[in-house]
Amino acid sequence: MLFFIAGMKNAIEISDYADRLGRVIVYLHDHLDETDLDLNKLAEIACMSPYHWHRIYQAIQGETLASTVKRLRLLRAAGYLAQTSMPISRIAKKSGYPNVQSFTRVFRSVYGMPPARYRKLGSHNEFISPKDAATAATHEVAIRNAPAMSGLVVEHLGSYMQINRAFDMLYSWLGSRKLVQAGMRSVGIFLDDTALVPEAKLRSMAAVIMDNMSIQAEPPVKYAEIREGAYAVLRYKGPYANMKAAYQWLYGTWLPNSGREAADAPALEEYLNSPRDTTPRDLLTDIWLPLR
Repeated sequence: MLFFIAGMKNAIEISDYADRLGRVIVYLHDHLDETDLDLNKLAEIACMSPYHWHRIYQAIQGETLASTVKRLRLLRAAGYLAQTSMPISRIAKKSGYPNVQSFTRVFRSVYGMPPARYRKLGSHNEFISPKDAATAATHEVAIRNAPAMSGLVVEHLGSYMQINRAFDMLYSWLGSRKLVQAGMRSVGIFLDDTALVPEAKLRSMAAVIMDNMSIQAEPPVKYAEIREGAYAVLRYKGPYANMKAAYQWLYGTWLPNSGREAADAPALEEYLNSPRDTTPRDLLTDIWLPLR
C-alpha cells in the first residue's frame, strides 16, 4: 500500500516511516544534553516535510516530540539520582533545564518528590537490607513455569538503562505497519552481567510477544526465542531507574536463602504498563530470574 504526503513529490511505502522515524529516535537518544532540539533538523533526519513530519511522529509514536524528550530526560535523570553521586545541578543541566529550581519543579511533578528527596527515599532504597534469612521474605517472589516463546526484537548494545531506545524503534516499526494490538507483552531480555561486561558492550533486546507471530520481520527487527522453564518472578513497582537495587536483593538475598539455583540463561523484565501513560511511581515490572 502506498501513501502520499503533502509537500513530497514521491510516494513512500508505510514501512519506510519506521526507518525514517527510527533515525529520529536514535538522534534524540544521542542528543538529550542539548537544550534545544531543532525541529527542522529532525525533519531533515527523517527525510520528511517540516510541515508534516511532527504530526506523523505523534500519530505513530503515540506522543508528541516534547513528551518524548521530557520522558527520556527525566528517566535518565532518575537513573543518575538513584545510581550515582552526580550533583543535582549537573543533572539539571544535562537534562536541559536552566537551573535546579525549574528541574526540581518538573521532576517533582512526574516522580512525586523533589530530586534530593528521591535520591534518599526513592523506591531503590526499599531493597537495601542485610543479607539474612529474615529479610528474604520481605518481598514476595513467585515461582512460575513459562513455555517457550518467540518475540519480535530489536537488539541494543550499551547501557541497560538505554534499552528504551530499542523499544521506541520496535514500537515505531510496529506502529507504522499498524501491528500494535491489545494484549501485546513488552519484554526486556538482558544477556550480560553488568559486573563482568563493560557498559558499552552490554547486550540486550527489546521484545514484543503477541498472538499473531506470523509477521515477516525486517531489519532492524528480527525474531528471538525466549527460554522455557522455571523462573523466580519479583514484581517491582516504581521507576525503571531504581530496579538495580531490586536485582541486588533478588540475587544477593532471596536466591541464597531460597534453596534454588540460577540457570545459565538471560534475566527478563516484563513491563506491565507503559511510561507514556503511567507515572513513574506506578510503573509495574516483573523481573524474571531463570532457575535450574
